[in-house]
Amino acid sequence: MGEKSKVLLYESMHQEGTALLEEKCDVIYARSYDEKDLIDQVSDVNAVIIRANGAVTEKIIKAAPKLKVIGRHGVGLDAIDLAAAKKRGVRVVYTPQANKESVAEHFVALALMLAKKIRLADMALRDCNWQARYELIGTELRGKTLGVLGFGRSGQQTARICRFGFDMRVLYYDPIAFSETEKELNARRVDAKTLFKEADFISINMPLLPQTRHFVNADRIKLMKPGAVLINMARGPVWNERDVVAALQENQIAGAGSDVYEVEPISPDNPLLKLDNFVGTPHMSAHTEEAMIRMSMVAKDVLCVL
Repeated sequence: MGEKSKVLLYESMHQEGTALLEEKCDVIYARSYDEKDLIDQVSDVNAVIIRANGAVTEKIIKAAPKLKVIGRHGVGLDAIDLAAAKKRGVRVVYTPQANKESVAEHFVALALMLAKKIRLADMALRDCNWQARYELIGTELRGKTLGVLGFGRSGQQTARICRFGFDMRVLYYDPIAFSETEKELNARRVDAKTLFKEADFISINMPLLPQTRHFVNADRIKLMKPGAVLINMARGPVWNERDVVAALQENQIAGAGSDVYEVEPISPDNPLLKLDNFVGTPHMSAHTEEAMIRMSMVAKDVLCVL
């Protein structure tokens, strides 16, 4: 590669990927995620790698005349101005397969916590409330209907685990038909209304796009069964958080879970945190050792472009 390329990492990543970059490039780290600070740092960089925080805006791209490639450590590309990158001939690479397993398993973990009332049971046990074993009556996943909103890699892997692990019937809503996966899982592609009406557990796996913002709203939640569970594994704004809170407060559905929120980091006064029929995690579903290694391999694609 001749003279070493310069790579700006927004955040640190697994050493396996970092070592690949450090072998051939000069690696620097973002001082902050503030746009002005990032603009100050990109004037001579050849590559940028972004994780969960910050954004690669049009202004940042314009301020980086030597920029050849933007790497996304993970899946979602909503924090990268793709139009600006394309206009300036900057490649965008990411790791679409890296976290499908970890996200799918995380959905199952949240679904089981809600179905078996594990959070409430754990709290009762810590209070030595043994009587709770007679009061907290759970339900089984086996034989229930799974509805997947967005049948991409994570959505399909979620369906695979639920179909073969719990013998669940699989419905999915997606603009694209996946005929091979339908055959594999005996899955059925349906419209949104059918999915919300028939599913016992719904996994939200849609990318955040203008047309998917608040796709899950009060009108659709009202279609759900009273005993159904809704879990967001995508991006916070794909559902309308206020509508979800209202549905949980009014016991329209049995429960909800999420790894993502409309405002992140989550605010301490977010009403979801006060609800017993909600279980959440702090945007960490992709954070397994295995997935972190696979996501750090975005370094390989960045190096290929350079």
